[in-house]
Amino acid sequence: MAVTTPQQTEPNRLLLISVPRTASNLLLKVLNIANQPNVLTSPKGGYFFFDAFMASGKDGRLNKPLSQWTETDRTEVQNAFQSSIDSLEVYSARARAENKIMFAKEHAFWFTNPGVFSSMIHGSNKEEDKKSFRVTLQESYGAPTFSAHNDTILPDQYLRTWKLAFIVRHPALAWPSMYRAMQKISQAGYIDEDGIKGMSMSNMSMSWTRRLFDWAMEQPDVPTQPLVIDANDVIHNPAAVVKFCELAGLDSAAMQFEWGGVVEKKSESWSQDRAPTSGDAAELERQRKAAAIMLATLEGSTGIVKDKTPLEVDVDVEVAKWKSEFGDEAAALLEKATRDAMDDYEYLTERRVKV
Repeated sequence: MAVTTPQQTEPNRLLLISVPRTASNLLLKVLNIANQPNVLTSPKGGYFFFDAFMASGKDGRLNKPLSQWTETDRTEVQNAFQSSIDSLEVYSARARAENKIMFAKEHAFWFTNPGVFSSMIHGSNKEEDKKSFRVTLQESYGAPTFSAHNDTILPDQYLRTWKLAFIVRHPALAWPSMYRAMQKISQAGYIDEDGIKGMSMSNMSMSWTRRLFDWAMEQPDVPTQPLVIDANDVIHNPAAVVKFCELAGLDSAAMQFEWGGVVEKKSESWSQDRAPTSGDAAELERQRKAAAIMLATLEGSTGIVKDKTPLEVDVDVEVAKWKSEFGDEAAALLEKATRDAMDDYEYLTERRVKV
């Protein structure tokens, strides 16, 4: 008897891959993911790999080559990745049982293999380092392989069971927004100045997004091109969002561009549905406060705030603003990160959904 694989039984699984401050939570609000009639997702709309990202960055781990990691470091991070994928698979099984689309939003860097990051920064053995963090999946997915552009902890066979979509935003808008949010989180006592720089630099990149997009384009058994949407279109071009929604297999009739009244605070549910390794109540409360800072604009709105994304962006003009707001050192960091990311951003936004 033939074995039924997850690929054959999934009605559809949609993975939205983002970068912090790319208006991804606004996109979920407009798509009305929580109230889509045929969609299942987590209370946070995804973020299954949040714990893995936090474990990877704990105690400055990502600032050190893997040769300096202790066995405890490696084990804790690998266990966090395994717990993340296990939780995601539980949701996927539930969606399959209910004949619904499984939806998850994840930041690209959060499920990138730490061994790849270490090899790029510190020049260590990429292949050997990557093996330390790969997850175990049910045998029905097949023997795991990792092709050239797959820098994640997830094998090719698993990624192929998801329809991939990407959201991007001009780096000169995304990166200062991220730095500004990190400063507020630091003032709340959650991270220090070194943490701001470390978290900012690890997230201020679209290379992980581009490589995963290229991976998807190389797959011979994936019939449709992955979807890309630009935050500029989310805010200024409703027709593009409707088209994105329909191409993603979602119900455009459920979409909303205004929500009025009391906006449901996603940050209030941040500690719901957490893995047992998530930490104590105090840590979860710190995470909830950090989430409230990151979601402040959206949670304080009753519709799309268009002045957050100007139609035209002049990087030189923005750099002058950063010097005034953040000082010369931070402005230099932001300028380098912006210019470094422009090639990837332009490549991806050229391939976005257009009307």
